[in-house]
Amino acid sequence: MFRGGIILKTPEQIEAMAQAGRIHARCLKMIAQKARPGVTTAELDEAAERFIRSQGAVPSFKGYNGFPASICASPNSMVVHGIPGPYKLQRGDVLSIDIGVTKDGWVADGAVTVIVGGEGPPEAERLLKTTERSLHAGVAAAQPGNRLSDISHAIQRVVEGDGFFVIRSLVGHGIGQRMHEDPQVPNYGPPGRGPVLQPGTVLAIEPMTAVGTDDVYTADDGWSVYSADGSLTAHFEFTVAVTEHGPRILNPWHEL
Repeated sequence: MFRGGIILKTPEQIEAMAQAGRIHARCLKMIAQKARPGVTTAELDEAAERFIRSQGAVPSFKGYNGFPASICASPNSMVVHGIPGPYKLQRGDVLSIDIGVTKDGWVADGAVTVIVGGEGPPEAERLLKTTERSLHAGVAAAQPGNRLSDISHAIQRVVEGDGFFVIRSLVGHGIGQRMHEDPQVPNYGPPGRGPVLQPGTVLAIEPMTAVGTDDVYTADDGWSVYSADGSLTAHFEFTVAVTEHGPRILNPWHEL
């Protein structure tokens, strides 16, 4: 069903997305645990693709608009869309891992940021905690009857309240049988704006943040997006359904 450009999903379709989400959550958790010093981002990509296909699903990112890999692996000042390759992870690297899974035609999308080796600079640890907390604040605002920008505002309040920056040119999105659907979901803005959230709305909510700036640039590869000042960045993401009973996280990697 279409409502103002947004494709509303039935409860059965949301459950189908949750099946993709369960595979996604397990894959994301596995890859985060494999992100150890000396491992290359290409090795993480290969492990993710093997796991996803072993579950009867496909990696949503591979070939999407020409993207050459199954995951995005974005270290340090790279915000998103990092192409896996020969880069060897180093202790203290801040690594964003973004994965998409398609199962029976339905997509789950999500990301987590980890510190390789478990310990990093205090500002990195604080940035990750803040960004993940802002994601949960955005999810909590995805209530039926709220407006879309209530999600955006909730994220912005947490991030900027802790002295960090929201990357304003990068946004979340609707999701379903396609990776990107309407509406776009900014991570900033005043509350009470945009379409009313209705049961059946499914969103990829994904705050992207930086320590020192909200400006970014895209590298020559046409994909990798970096903070303009080279400061550390973070990215966390859930696929979230708005239901009559409130928000439902369809890929709850945080519970594994």
